[in-house]
Amino acid sequence: MAGYKPYRPKKKKTENIFKPQEIPAREVSKVIQWFPGHMAKAKREIAQSLSLVDAAIELCDARIPISSRNPQIDEILGSKPSLLILNKTSLSDPESNMRWKEYYKSIGKKAIFTDCITGEGINDIIPAIRELLKEKLARFEEKGMIGRLPRVMIIGITNSGKSTLVNKLAGTRRAKAENRPGVTRENQWVTIKSSIELLDTPGILWPKFEDERTGLRLAYTGAIRDEILDREDIAVSLCKTLYKKYPRELCERYKISLEEAENLMPYELFELIGKNRGFLVSGGETDYARTSVMLLDEFRSAKIGRMTLEEPPERQAKNL
Repeated sequence: MAGYKPYRPKKKKTENIFKPQEIPAREVSKVIQWFPGHMAKAKREIAQSLSLVDAAIELCDARIPISSRNPQIDEILGSKPSLLILNKTSLSDPESNMRWKEYYKSIGKKAIFTDCITGEGINDIIPAIRELLKEKLARFEEKGMIGRLPRVMIIGITNSGKSTLVNKLAGTRRAKAENRPGVTRENQWVTIKSSIELLDTPGILWPKFEDERTGLRLAYTGAIRDEILDREDIAVSLCKTLYKKYPRELCERYKISLEEAENLMPYELFELIGKNRGFLVSGGETDYARTSVMLLDEFRSAKIGRMTLEEPPERQAKNL
C-alpha cells in the first residue's frame, strides 16, 4: 500500500496503555464520548413522553449489563414501572447469563434475557408487562376501559437492538432497524398483536463516562460509531480484554498457543493475530487497519466465542 507506514506503538504507549492487568489509560478512552445533538433531543422527548405511557422497557446488552445501562435512566423514569431486558444473549456467555439471572433474582429485580435471532425470551415480554401493570389494568376494567391497551416505552443505549426487538414482537418490520448505532431518530408508535402499544425511542448515551472502561466496552460492542474512534487503539485494547477474560477462545480462534501468547504485550498479540490471518502490508508487517476491522467484527458476531465482559457486582468484587 503506497505511503502506508505500519503502526509502531511508542514506548509511552506500551508502558501506560497496554501494561498487563492495568485499566486502559485515558489516552485511549478519553476520546470515547459520543453525544450528538439528536441524543440531547431524544432525552428531552423521552422525558416529555413519559406521561403518555404506563410503563417502560429498559433494553440492555447482555454482554455488558453494567456499561449498557444509561445511569440517567432511573432519574428520567422516576417512579414509572419498568422492566429490564438483557438482549443479544446468543452473543453473550451462557454461564455469565446464568450468573446475571441469579443476581437480578437476588435483588428482586425483574429481568428477562432475550435474543432476536434465536427468539429466546421474546414470548415472555408481553406477559411480564401485563403482570407489571396488573393493578392498573384492573382499574381500567373497573372504569369500563376494556379496549385500552397498555402503553409502554422502550428505551436504551444506541445499538442495543430496540427497533429489532419491536419488529420481532410485532411479527413484521414496523420500525427501522440496522446493525449500527443511531438509526432511530424519532419516536415511533407500534401496536403489538392487539396486546400493547409500544413507543420505540432513539438510543441515548450520556455526555461523560465516569468509568473509562465503560466507554471502551461500549466501543467494543458497537454502541458508538466506529467512524469517530481510533479503531486500531480500540481493537488492541479489545485484544487485551479478551486475552485476560477468554484466553483459550481467543488463541484457538487465531491459531496461537497459550504458551506463545503468555509473554506477549497486547499489541504484539494483536500483530500476531493479523499475521496469522495473512493481513500484511509490504515488508511483511501487520496491516493494522484490516486486522482492527476483523477483530471487532468477529467479537461482535461471536465468531471468537460467546463472551460477556462484565460480571455481577459481588463476583466483580471478588475478582478485583
